[in-house]
Amino acid sequence: MQDVPKTRRVRVLVYLDLRSLEMVASFSPPYTDPGALTQQLKEGGFAALTPEAVAALAGVELQALHALDGSWDALVLDPYLKDGGRYRQRRHSCFVVAPDSISQVPHRAHWQSLDYNALHGGMHRWFEPIQPQVVGQPAFQLLMGAIAAQCSAQRPDVPEWFVEAHQFRIDTTDGIGRPTPEGAHRDGVDYVAVLLLGRHGIKGGETRVFEANGPRGLRFTLTEPWSLMLLDDARMIHESTPIQPLDDVGYRDTLVLTYRAGGFQGEA
Repeated sequence: MQDVPKTRRVRVLVYLDLRSLEMVASFSPPYTDPGALTQQLKEGGFAALTPEAVAALAGVELQALHALDGSWDALVLDPYLKDGGRYRQRRHSCFVVAPDSISQVPHRAHWQSLDYNALHGGMHRWFEPIQPQVVGQPAFQLLMGAIAAQCSAQRPDVPEWFVEAHQFRIDTTDGIGRPTPEGAHRDGVDYVAVLLLGRHGIKGGETRVFEANGPRGLRFTLTEPWSLMLLDDARMIHESTPIQPLDDVGYRDTLVLTYRAGGFQGEA
């Protein structure tokens, strides 16, 4: 075998070392004071809240949100992953949220254009609906309505929000799990709320948020159950890095709520 020049060997070793460091680095979320949430979202394009602030925003005890946790054990394997992976389970339901009402719409497919999801866009993906006992929990509806109110504070011209709710579990069955296999992206909606439910036996899963038309970006790791990242989808691009197991198979649970004015994606 031809000998590799020493300088080249050094460069390779440094590169691998930096990759290893990146996998274990963890930066704390830039939590926003709840009273400054509206202003932070307007000026910065995104905001992060502690679990206690999320519960206060919804007007419930934190324990009421934790009462939903067990439903993530009943998610269903995502059959649409184009990379052939088995690492994603999910459920999906849709709602129309107005200031004084929340209505679940008949079960419908999740659809995104190729402009927003180059990997899975352009096709109707039918997922199992979120279980009725979850949708019927006051905490679930109050949380969905409270985030809608924050969206309305940014866009008071919008009379109602078309909301898609996604329960996700990303695991390391394949050795690695990809929360965002499509890479850094926008969702094609107006606002996106990502709530971390829990991390179990994993490393990675770092959140990265970038300005869509600017140089500013942040990286941090949501670790506290029921912490929140809320972002303006028109202004910000986001992704979550892959997860790896610390020992045996691990997983990361999230609830993603997307808010769109004028209708669901795929509607005329």
